[in-house]
Amino acid sequence: MRVLVDTNILFSAMLLPKSVPAKALLRAVKKHRVILCDRNISELKDILRRKAPNLLPYVDDFLAGLQYEHIPVADYAGIQIRDENDQLILNAAIVYDADIILTGDKDFLSLDIEHPKCVPPSDFLKLFDEV
Repeated sequence: MRVLVDTNILFSAMLLPKSVPAKALLRAVKKHRVILCDRNISELKDILRRKAPNLLPYVDDFLAGLQYEHIPVADYAGIQIRDENDQLILNAAIVYDADIILTGDKDFLSLDIEHPKCVPPSDFLKLFDEV
């Protein structure tokens, strides 16, 4: 299964390594094919600069420790999301055929789409009997 991991999950995993988002990320890396797009990575670095600058020196090591497919952003995929900052991530998930978007973002979770399915971390863990 191809799982695009949203930036909020990456940030939470870095900030709180024992959190549910961190466990979901670890499960995705171990059992599935993780996808990150250019926008995820640049957004993660921007958020760290603003909210947790002490973690910024570790971001490259954190990302290097993940096994993931790095994909470019996509300009258009036909489905709109309320937050324009999330549009490039959604487009990439659709164009590069992600099965799941692992996210805690309400804008993603409120989308009424079947593919890719937007799943919060706790539900992702339950899908694979790992709570």
